Amino acid sequence: MSKKYFITGISTEVGKTIASAIFVEALEADYWKPIQSGDLEFSDTDKVKALVSNSMSVFHSNSYALNTPMSPHASAEIDGVQIDLKQIKEPTTENHLVIEGAGGLLVPLNEKDTILDVIQPDYKVIVVSRHYLGSINHTLLTVNLLKEKGFDVSIVFSGDEHPTTESIIEKMTGVPVMGRIDNEPYFDQNVIKEYAERFKEKLELSFP
Repeated sequence: MSKKYFITGISTEVGKTIASAIFVEALEADYWKPIQSGDLEFSDTDKVKALVSNSMSVFHSNSYALNTPMSPHASAEIDGVQIDLKQIKEPTTENHLVIEGAGGLLVPLNEKDTILDVIQPDYKVIVVSRHYLGSINHTLLTVNLLKEKGFDVSIVFSGDEHPTTESIIEKMTGVPVMGRIDNEPYFDQNVIKEYAERFKEKLELSFP
């Protein structure tokens, strides 16, 4: 049975797109980024497509492709549009689906909705956590909010290892930690494929 995985981060620039590419490759899943803000000439969808080498994955169009690299609500205002949740329609597929969020959970889409409102009850949520001053607080807030809402959650660490940070996050959240995506010199299809092999089994264990 196909599953849907929503990739969110504790902040922006924490490694969601690389994580998305790894999970797409591991599951030979489809990919969908509902809202893209900025970088339209080489979007996150383009980046993931360039990193994935299997022939099964389909890359679905954004519901909103906004021009300015800002919070979606502000970027939409500059473009003269208003983001409407009803227009964010999940693509139809028989395949697994990896969905990449924008920034963190409470990034506003308009005056009342946030990224959290895009996450559907049947989505498995993977939180990408990267160490920086304040990241423990951001990770606990993110994971605890998702748990409160009843979501099935796991964590992936991104970047250099920081044992004391990771240990306290694991103890205090009580959710599965799937592993780490290291700071590699570069990411290409071969590196993504190696990580995909490593994470394939962990995906099944975290979300049986």
